[in-house]
Amino acid sequence: MTDDSRHLRDIEQRLLWLSHWMIHNANHLRPKADGIKVGGHQASSASMVSIMTALYFSALRAEDRVAVKPHAAPVFHAMHYLMGNLPREKMEAFRGYGGVQSYPSRTKDVDDVDFSTGSVGLGVAITSFAALVQDYIRAKPWGVDAPSGRMVALMGDAELDEGNIYEALQEGWKNDLRNCWWVIDYNRQSLDGIVREGLFGRIEKIFDAFGWDVIRVKHGRLQRAAFEEEGGAALRDWIDGCPNAEYSALTYMGGAVWRKRLNDDLGDQGPVSALIERRSDAELAELMENLGGNCVETMAETFASIDHDRPTCILAYTIKGWGTPIAGHKDNHGGLMTKAQMAEWQAHMGVPEGAEWEPFATLDDPDRLRGFLDRVPFFARYPRRLSDDRLAVPDLAAPTDAEISTQVAFGKILGALARDKGPLAERIVTTSPDVTGTTSLGPWVNRRKLFSRTAQADAFIEHRIPSTAKWEFSPDGQHIELGIAEMNLFLLLGAAGLAHSLWGKRLIPIGTVYDPFVHRGLDALNYACYQDARFIIVGTPSGVTLAPEGGAHQSVGTPLTGMAQDGLAAFEPAFADELAVILGWAFDYLQRDGDGDPDERTWLRDETGGSVYLRLTTQPLEQPGKRSDDGFRQGSIDGAYWLREPGPNCSVVIAYQGAVAAEAIAAAGIAGEHRRDIGVLAVTSADRLAAGWTAAQRARARGNANAQSHVERLLAPLPASCSLVTVLDGHPATLAWLGSVAGHRTIAHGVEHFGQTGTIPDLHRHFGIDRQSLVASISGLTPGRQIR
Repeated sequence: MTDDSRHLRDIEQRLLWLSHWMIHNANHLRPKADGIKVGGHQASSASMVSIMTALYFSALRAEDRVAVKPHAAPVFHAMHYLMGNLPREKMEAFRGYGGVQSYPSRTKDVDDVDFSTGSVGLGVAITSFAALVQDYIRAKPWGVDAPSGRMVALMGDAELDEGNIYEALQEGWKNDLRNCWWVIDYNRQSLDGIVREGLFGRIEKIFDAFGWDVIRVKHGRLQRAAFEEEGGAALRDWIDGCPNAEYSALTYMGGAVWRKRLNDDLGDQGPVSALIERRSDAELAELMENLGGNCVETMAETFASIDHDRPTCILAYTIKGWGTPIAGHKDNHGGLMTKAQMAEWQAHMGVPEGAEWEPFATLDDPDRLRGFLDRVPFFARYPRRLSDDRLAVPDLAAPTDAEISTQVAFGKILGALARDKGPLAERIVTTSPDVTGTTSLGPWVNRRKLFSRTAQADAFIEHRIPSTAKWEFSPDGQHIELGIAEMNLFLLLGAAGLAHSLWGKRLIPIGTVYDPFVHRGLDALNYACYQDARFIIVGTPSGVTLAPEGGAHQSVGTPLTGMAQDGLAAFEPAFADELAVILGWAFDYLQRDGDGDPDERTWLRDETGGSVYLRLTTQPLEQPGKRSDDGFRQGSIDGAYWLREPGPNCSVVIAYQGAVAAEAIAAAGIAGEHRRDIGVLAVTSADRLAAGWTAAQRARARGNANAQSHVERLLAPLPASCSLVTVLDGHPATLAWLGSVAGHRTIAHGVEHFGQTGTIPDLHRHFGIDRQSLVASISGLTPGRQIR
């Protein structure tokens, strides 16, 4: 062995021990308040330890980025503990309050996580989109000096069951993916059983079809050396032909059983029998468990052999639970070593009692390893997160059309930005899953072109065929066109939304999607927000107001999703001037990274920043005319403002959100013929109103009696006898809570069921969100008095 190989072997064994001791401590030694198993995936960590040692301590450079298999989180944390980047108390609190997380997390862990993982498959797929974003940035004049590295995913073989991985493969092929490695921990065991025989053959064919290089790493150094001995070919054939379940069971039973089985199957064949007999039971077990993925030298050699930028899949055969007493057992996915097993294993690993947490406990010369660690390229720069300056946001003018929909207004605002030469416009990157034109991105794309690393002319332009769309691909293009998979949309937004941290170059990503299909990509949306990626998602068209399209294209629950999703500020403006104000604020909000202290005006933590969701519609509305007062502008951002301010004797307030503005305003006019004092509350963001209200309540509970949210100030002047009638083209619960703010009786209108085709008046009337339904509710508030 070379000195480097010895160092890698020492690191591998230290990571194996530290990761498993951390899990053991959490489950068997740390006091428990609830008696519930803590867990920690010892076996899934063990199968990855050699791969991660070779990758991080031999192959990677600081500019490379890695998504670590969720169940290998203990190895990741142990690695940073060994490097001195993680304090012991964090390790001791593994899966506890304030400790390192169950699965690697950019936002919750302190040890330099590149990509959060946990929802299996998503951490794999985002690396391909990160590679695409890296190419996008480096193709621009302002990004040529950005770091360029490999985007690496460490994945379990069971993650290949996730459909989003195959959607990502296809998108990568279309976009000429490069600088991406996917390393598969092929231990052939999942939570509920053994992976089917021959899966690797299917995997190779799939990756080959999408232009990936596939490297199969099946045999480790010991096995390859044995194959060179007399009789070695027969042993190799037996190993290659052994079923997965059988190999796992034999591994668990150990050397003596291996010997009997090999002798039974191979018989008295002279050379191969002698090969077996030359080894003790322990040596034979070590040989048979020396698969390629569990051999640190083999993995280091494999990584070093890749000298190109083509996407590469490395299929590394491993033993689940390798090197531990539970290796190979089919129940080991969620299983843990017992106290007795751990004590026996501790003696085997040579760790003295009382030195369990000592990073270099088993080494005779720890200073030599420390010297090696100081030279490891990956850790040469730590932490590895970058940053970029905030971009100034120009004034955004609202379209001046007398009648316009918010979707069209969005397209016009972005189209005007496309003519801007400022830095913000240069950093905007748009994307859409095959609905670019129908979500009003056309004007932006026509001016800013589509991105491709190689220029591609628009055949329709070349042949002078008239078309409203100019599909010219170029390295300086600023739109990335995707296929129809919404999961890919949110994964790309997640990767682009981390550009300032990963490459030190800020992007302003904007994605558009038909609003009901936000839910098709909801797991990836949640994943992107959990990473604190920064982007704008525009869901349009929305609601049953998209009447002719029918229920499959009409969204109901997305306003509630906008309220519930952490890291995402959701808005549903009705008018173009509201949208312009909100969009200008959003461009700045994406770039904030403050201390998170709540603003006592709203009790929202706006300085932390976040992503933004705009729910827009295709229904044109008559615009209210030019408005520029601070109350309107600030109210649009904070979530609501008085469109018709109530008087001291107000009996009814109509609170609306989004496209039903015209119905709410008309209902107030009709009811106003019989009631002098009716207020109309324009809600632009139920999400921000509710978040501010609950935050203010928490502040009061902590002793700040003066804490008052924006919605509380808006509703405070209303008499106790005043009633609220709420309405939106979405689930009524979105606004129904408004009555709880000050105890006002509330009648909530909205959509609770799938829609159907029809005209807008038909469907508004069917669901009771039209003006007459609102008037009927107002009328019902006064027994015996009907308003017509």
